[in-house]
Amino acid sequence: MILVTGATGFVGSHLLLHLLEKEQKVRALYRNSAKIEFVKSIFKHYKKESLFEKIEWFEGDITDIPQMENAFADVDFVYHCAALVSFDPNDEEILRKTNIEGTANVVNLSLVNAVKKLCFVSSIAALGDLQEHENTISETTEWNPEKNHSDYAISKYGAEMEVWRAQQEGLNVVIVNPGVIIGPCKPNESSGVIFSKVKKGMPYYTKGNTGFVAVEDVVKIMILLMESDTNGEKFILVGENISFEKLLTKIAIGLQVKPPHKYAQKGLTEILWRLDWLLSRLSGTKRKFSKATAKSLHSKTLYSNEKIKTTFGYAFIPIEEAIKTTAVYFSEGILD
Repeated sequence: MILVTGATGFVGSHLLLHLLEKEQKVRALYRNSAKIEFVKSIFKHYKKESLFEKIEWFEGDITDIPQMENAFADVDFVYHCAALVSFDPNDEEILRKTNIEGTANVVNLSLVNAVKKLCFVSSIAALGDLQEHENTISETTEWNPEKNHSDYAISKYGAEMEVWRAQQEGLNVVIVNPGVIIGPCKPNESSGVIFSKVKKGMPYYTKGNTGFVAVEDVVKIMILLMESDTNGEKFILVGENISFEKLLTKIAIGLQVKPPHKYAQKGLTEILWRLDWLLSRLSGTKRKFSKATAKSLHSKTLYSNEKIKTTFGYAFIPIEEAIKTTAVYFSEGILD
């Protein structure tokens, strides 16, 4: 039996599909039954509706140990995809509880139930910090606690520490650190937010860059690692390092809308995150544009994918292809 946490999310839903295509027996953890409809829609998009009926659903929250205990019955392998993604500084406490404490619960229950192997979905946000003479982040780049990190990055790094602790206690583990994931998803979550904003008309772009990867590559590599003898290793999953300007332009072309045409300089984004903070304080609403987000839009960070390519000879899907495929979904309103 395979247990998938965060099964109703972006990565989790696609992982379920690929596991069932391989005729695996899967138990899917969910918190909100309404979100199961999203998973059903993903299976429908790929014309795999018959496989959806084979999922064993289990209601549970990774921060609730009594709930989770029954979820681990007869489980041999665990894919831990559940996480909270937020760059709102006000979410520091819930980020730590969900991502660090929740992961600790998952790995502890894996140890207690003699799980054979666990795959943890981390993030490039949890990778190390470049020194002055370096220009590309790899799996061996060291985390510098003296550097300024977002609460989300700290929570994912803390979660990784829980996974490494479990490995020291005898659990076989692998960690993947995906970049920004591109693929069919909800319009208000993950990279779907970017597609939605471009579709509605986004005039501004920045010249920063980061690593991007197709969701299909993420789940295929996760399964590849779990089926291999690999243990105690982490892998950066980035298909390409591309600029936000290029990304937004490609998305606009795919959606057949006007591409962003105004450069948002650092001064403008600094003003925007301060205005967002002020509006949040006055209205009591959640932050939408944080200082960390503003900084990341101008950062030119490169990520190496050599380890996964060299170790397994893996060839990534071109990001332009992933963008085109996702743009079709949004153009047709499939995921609205």
